[in-house]
Order: sequence, then structure tokens, then C-alpha cells
Amino acid sequence: MTEEHGQVEKGYIKGTVSHIVFQNEENHYTVAYIQIQATNEEIKEKKVTVVGLLPKLEVEETFLFFGSLTEHPKFGLQYQVDQFRRDLPQTKHGIIQYLSSSRFPGVGEKTAQAIVEILGERAITKIVEDRASLNQIPKLSKEKADALYSQLIDQQGVEQVLMTLSEHGFGVELSMKVYQAYGLQALDIIRTNPYQLITDVEGIGFRRADQLGAAIGLTGNHPERIRAGCLFLLQELCLQEGHVFLKKETLCEEASRLLSSYDCQISAEEIAEQLLVMDEEGHIVEEEDRLYLKSLYFAEKGIVTSVRKLLSEDSKDEFPEAEFLKALGQLEEEMKIEYAPSQKTAIQTALSSPFMILTGGPGTGKTTVIKGIVELYGRLHGLALEPSAYTKGNPFPILLVAPTGRAAKRMSEATELPATTIHRLLGWKGGQGFEKGDDEPLEGELLIVDESSMVDIWLMNQLLKAVPKGMQVILVGDQDQLPSVGPGQVLRDFLDSGMIPTVPLTDIYRQAEGSSIIELAHEMKKGKMPSNLPEPQPDRRFFPCRSDQVQHVVAQICGNALKKGYTPKDIQVLAPMYKGPAGISALNVMLQELFNPATEQRRELRFGEVVYRTGDIVLQLVNNPDENVYNGDRGEIVAIFYAKENAERQDQLVISFDGTEVVYPKKDLNQITHAYCCSIHKSQGSEFPIVVMPVVRSYSRMLRRNLLYTGITRAKQFLLLCGELRTMYAAITEKDEVLRHSMLKEKLRQLSSPSKFPE
Repeated sequence: MTEEHGQVEKGYIKGTVSHIVFQNEENHYTVAYIQIQATNEEIKEKKVTVVGLLPKLEVEETFLFFGSLTEHPKFGLQYQVDQFRRDLPQTKHGIIQYLSSSRFPGVGEKTAQAIVEILGERAITKIVEDRASLNQIPKLSKEKADALYSQLIDQQGVEQVLMTLSEHGFGVELSMKVYQAYGLQALDIIRTNPYQLITDVEGIGFRRADQLGAAIGLTGNHPERIRAGCLFLLQELCLQEGHVFLKKETLCEEASRLLSSYDCQISAEEIAEQLLVMDEEGHIVEEEDRLYLKSLYFAEKGIVTSVRKLLSEDSKDEFPEAEFLKALGQLEEEMKIEYAPSQKTAIQTALSSPFMILTGGPGTGKTTVIKGIVELYGRLHGLALEPSAYTKGNPFPILLVAPTGRAAKRMSEATELPATTIHRLLGWKGGQGFEKGDDEPLEGELLIVDESSMVDIWLMNQLLKAVPKGMQVILVGDQDQLPSVGPGQVLRDFLDSGMIPTVPLTDIYRQAEGSSIIELAHEMKKGKMPSNLPEPQPDRRFFPCRSDQVQHVVAQICGNALKKGYTPKDIQVLAPMYKGPAGISALNVMLQELFNPATEQRRELRFGEVVYRTGDIVLQLVNNPDENVYNGDRGEIVAIFYAKENAERQDQLVISFDGTEVVYPKKDLNQITHAYCCSIHKSQGSEFPIVVMPVVRSYSRMLRRNLLYTGITRAKQFLLLCGELRTMYAAITEKDEVLRHSMLKEKLRQLSSPSKFPE
């Protein structure tokens, strides 16, 4: 590197592509040999291997590569490319030769000469920047002009995007995401509406887009900048904090902080003026002093409409008391159980209500009641409960669903009937939306939704929209668990509204007697910490330790469990945060070495800083309906194939999700993470034989009563806590729950007289 005129000259290699070793068509990761023509790097060889995200490299073409020399432990000296550009001819003669080459069919030497004579030595740049410049060339047909422009854009488009974005501090990977999102329209969008990138490209926030906005004059109090900032904040705060709307005053204050700088203060009045414009143009919805994203406003409104329809339906078949009790008695005999009075009430209410909620904590018998509802519904309605008795034209009448695959599997095991995820039931097609809804409702007679506290306002709206006239709906959930990851607090709002028939289960029944885990959970719900928490219990332990000791203590606990015959699949470590020595990421690295260490027999694949091995337990992070794999599903890596071993020439993982094998090319590994330790949010809907949960002061920002409650209630057999009693006591006893902004409860209460709302 040299320094000249106060500027550091970039390291570069100018060279001709002699051979492309590997190129991934999906993410454009490329390995190529380059014949060096010129360089300012300290390199003696005449050839070098370049690696990086390098779209559209072609053999025998010359490029300028900017980056740095690295020494690969296996492949030796390489040039890691940060930026690159095609080295286009600079003379008229060179441009004529280039345009009349076989790269551009239909452009002969005479046409190329005419182009250069009229457009000059910047002919290629002028064509790329303005297709209309080719209209000046005589005898060049529209078809040939279009073909030439397309071919040049195809070669130059990616490079132009990369160069434009790199001037504003964007790296190659982020720039490629922009290009993949927009293709050849990328430059137009960057130059006209850069704030669109916030919504369309993962990893680009307001600050990044604002850099591009400043380059085209969208600075200070420019209306487009203010509107983009407001929309960004509304999306960010609703998604991060779970709000359905924001108070106008709050958004104005936050937007002023985001948009103002030392030389330009943006007033609340200016922001309010643009919010009015956004409402008028339909970008947001303003209702009194509340500001909504359109999708959240209509989801809230849609749920109210659906609930009104359900509640306005006539009560279902009310079977004579004697008939109900006779059927219930027969069921109790067969199942060798005796339902408690509140459980009988729950079953009877469910059978006669068009819409009801069954709620209760762990050990209160929700699963037993679900089984009873299903069995008695079938008997009293004369329905066979064997799915094989039904056909496609006559589908199984009872729909059992849950938000996650794990929760659906638990539901199926408990009822011995098929259960599925809500997304699968509704036919989710990713960006194309759902198959089921108003126009194509569900088929069936009874819908039971387990773990309904996890269902956000968007999904609940879609589910209730798909409920046809006459179908009974039962929501089952525990309001003391964490609310949904997405916006809203639907189950809580339903319960607090008082509008929906509800049966709470509060008694702990025989199957939970003697469980100190259940006892701890119910004490926590009351804001109390049992005095015997530090004392060893048959199913529970507490190990005192500090944050810096968590890894050692967790390793000891898990190691002892392995010695007693438990497998890694039986043990789930839960933590609320990803960063730090006691965070999820660090614990996963440690636990992988304990549960699945490197051996000669285990294949490995590195993805960024993470190493995946055959035998690793992993967690799915996004919904993938095409493969029937959903956010929160746990799987095991059963095979790893390297690029040289398959036709796709890509590294691949094969992951088994309860017997369903899914192939992941390396580019998709951001969809998974190790599951030895996972967040408490991700564990919702699942149960594990052993739960290990650190509770230390470094987690304090995240610790809430409902978070700890959700975590400990994942344990079926053993709960092993470690950390600081004082920290746990503070989280349990302080009533500091952050309520989400929602109007669902208030709007439901307006339905006290359903007849006021005609169809």
C-alpha cells in the first residue's frame, strides 16, 4: 500500500481470467485463476487465485480486483476480493473491437464504428446509463439496440450496483442482496427511492438508506426522508416490541430523534404534517391518536369482525344433561380417569359454544380436557374418530392445530389424532400468502387451537377469517406465558375483554401432584419465590454461580445427565440472550463440543463462524412451507455433502425433522442454528425431559416473570437451574411486565350487543 496526496491507495490486481474453478449460481461465490497484468500488492507470482462474490466473470476478460492477500491453510495464497470492475477498453479502436466481438451478436464492425463516432470514448457508459442514447445511431434497428443494451446491462449492471453502493460504504455481500432483490432495476431504485431498500432488503436499516438518500438530495426535512423515517420506526417498534400501534406523540418524538442532526432539527409539527399525508395516501392508518401499519390495523379490525360472527351464531347442540353425563361416564371408565368438576364444565361448555377459551397453567389438565372434548364430540355427534374412515371429499371433521411443529406433535400424541401447524392448515405459500381465507374457508366442524398465547395478531386474523359458518372454535392456552413473537397479545385481549366464554382451570390434578416444578410455576404466577428453591428436590435443583461460571456449571450438569443415560435430545438448555459468555451462542459452542465433538468420522461444514457437524441438533429459524418445516422445528444433521460430491456443485447439509429429510445448500444455512441451547421464546410449544436454565445478572435486561415461567414449564421430568437467587427473586417478584399497545380488548367490548353490527 502507498500513501499519496493524503489518500491511501487501494490494493488492487489487474488481470485476465484464465480459468473459473468454482462459481455458485445462487450467491455468486467464485474461485478463479487470474493472469496478473499489473498490481500494487507484494506478489511475485504471475498468477493468483481470486475468491469472493464475483458475478459474471468471463474467461479471457480483464478485470480490476480490489481487496487483500490472504493465506489459506489448505489452498495457499489467495486474493480476497472486496470490489471489482470490468476493465473496459479506453480507446476508440479498443471499443470498436469490443462491441463488434462475438459477445454482442448482431453488432458488426461498421455498427460499432458508428456508435463510437457518435457517442465517443464513453460510449459504453453512456449506453448503460441511458438506453435512449442508441436512438442516435442510424440504421440500428430497435431490436438490435434493445439486444445490445440488454447484453451490456447484463455485463455491467451488477458491477454498476456494486460500485455505486461501495462508494457509500456498502460491502459486497450487502450490495449483492440489493442486486438480488431488484435485478436490473437496482440502480433506478437507488437513485430515485433508496428508502425502499429498508423494507425490501434484509440488513438495511434507515441509516444505510439515508446515506443513499443524501446522495440524491433527500436530506434534512425533505418530506420523503421524514416519511421514510416514520414508516421505518413504526415497523421497527411494532415488530421489536410487539405493539399493534404507536401513540402519535411517541412516534413524533422518536422520529425527531432519528431524523434530527446537529445542524438540522426536525420538529414534531413537520413530522405530524407528513404523517397526515401518509394517512391520506394510505401508507399508514391514523385512528384518533393511534398510528397503525395498514396490515396491523386491518388484522385487528378483521379479528373483531370474525369474533362478532362467531358469537352471533346460535349455540350448538345442547345435549340433555343425562346424555352428556352418560357419555362422559363411559369415557372416564375407558380412560380410567375421573374428571374434576371444572374439567367437566370445560368439556360441556366446549360442546355447546360456537367459540370458547380454555385456559390454565401447567398440571391443570388442559391436555386431558382436549382429549375429552374430542372423544365426546365424536360420540355425541355420531362421528368416527379414525381418520382412515374419511376421504378427500369428506374430510376429517376435527381440526387440531398449534403454532409450531413441536406443539402440534405433542397435541397429536395426546389425542391420538392428526394435528398440524396453523401455517400448514391455512396453506401458507410464503410471499404469496395463504390459500385458506374468506374465499376458500376451512372444511370441518370443530377447530381446536393449542398454545394460542403464541399466535400473533396477523396469524389469528387469517385463521379466524378461514373459519366457515357453523364451525366451532376452541382456543387453548396459558395467558401467563410469553406473548407471541409477532405483534399483539391476542389471547390476553380475548380474556380481558370478557366477551368470549372462558373456562379457567386452576386446580392441580393428580398427575401433577408431587411435582415441585409445577409447584414452582404456580408460585411464580402469584409473584412469589418458594423458600425451598435452593433446597434439592426430587425433580429440581438450583446451583449457585456467577455469569462467568455458567459455562462450567452447565457443562457439569449436562455431562452428568449423559452419564445417567440421557441423550442430547433429552436435554434442553434455555437462555434469554445470544451475546456474552453466558449467552446462547457461547453455550452452543461449548455444548457442541460436549455433545458432538469433532472426530474423523464426523463431517464438518463451516458457515461464517459456525461449524456444523453430522449428528448436530439444529433449530429451524424461518417458515419453509415447501419442505413442511417451520420456525421452531428441531432436527438432526444426518449428512453433509461437499460441493465436489454432487451435481449442484454446492456444499449441502441434510437435516432430518422427525423423519422428514430436507436438503440445505450452504447459502440457506442462515435458516438454522444449533439447538443445544435456544432462547426461551423459541422453546414455547415444546417440552423436554430435562431443562437446564441459567438465571444470572447479565440477563437482567431481558428477565421477566413470564419469561422465567415459560422457561421452567418446558421441563417434564427435571428442572436444573443455575445462577443467582437474588436475580431470580427480582425477576419473579417485580411486577414490571411490559404491556403491548393494542385496542383489540376495547374493540371487542363494543360487541356487547352483537345485533348492533349487521352483516
